[in-house]
Amino acid sequence: MELLNGIVRFLQEGGVFIYPIAFILVLGIVIAVERWWFLRSVYGVNQRAMAQVQSAVTQADTSRIVQLAASSSAPLLAMLVSGVHRLRSSSKREDMEYAMEEVVLEYSLRLQKRTPFLATLANVATLLGLLGTIMGLIAAFSAVANADPSEKASLLSSSISVAMNTTAFGLITAIPLVFVHALLQGKTASIIDTMEMVGIKLMNSIAKQTDGGADDKAA
Repeated sequence: MELLNGIVRFLQEGGVFIYPIAFILVLGIVIAVERWWFLRSVYGVNQRAMAQVQSAVTQADTSRIVQLAASSSAPLLAMLVSGVHRLRSSSKREDMEYAMEEVVLEYSLRLQKRTPFLATLANVATLLGLLGTIMGLIAAFSAVANADPSEKASLLSSSISVAMNTTAFGLITAIPLVFVHALLQGKTASIIDTMEMVGIKLMNSIAKQTDGGADDKAA
């Protein structure tokens, strides 16, 4: 109970700039939870799809890949089947690579959606905290300018203490948002890297199979 009262008193003494910072904190938490849930679900779907398609990728079994993609919404399988369809109309490795890269870029936009806002919100919270402190200090010095000399020191120290609350709350808001932003960026990069890795494995398996068939015919 004392902790709750202390938090309430801290917010009340922070001035008007506490409220926009508090709004930024709530907004950042909402975005972070939504993005983490989305990335977690995509990561899980991709991992299950990779376990199912691994043997087909190694054996360059394109029919099996198409079959798996028809019953799954995994971005990984969507990327692979896009490359397989392009391969059936063009035998060039570059065309297959471009088709899969297009799907990766499309999903990259979805994976990174709203995540950059967290870094922006962290910067804005820090700046609002500094602005609140500066405005509080200006008000403090103006208030003690005409005060009794014996009371100036106590008034100034208490006013500065209140003004510093805004900066403290701005940093309390910004630091977790920066940390969560880094975690989400790492999760996004992990998903994209996995998709690219499996795509390269499929192209290498197809190339190896094609080269093997060519060698057999030459022999």
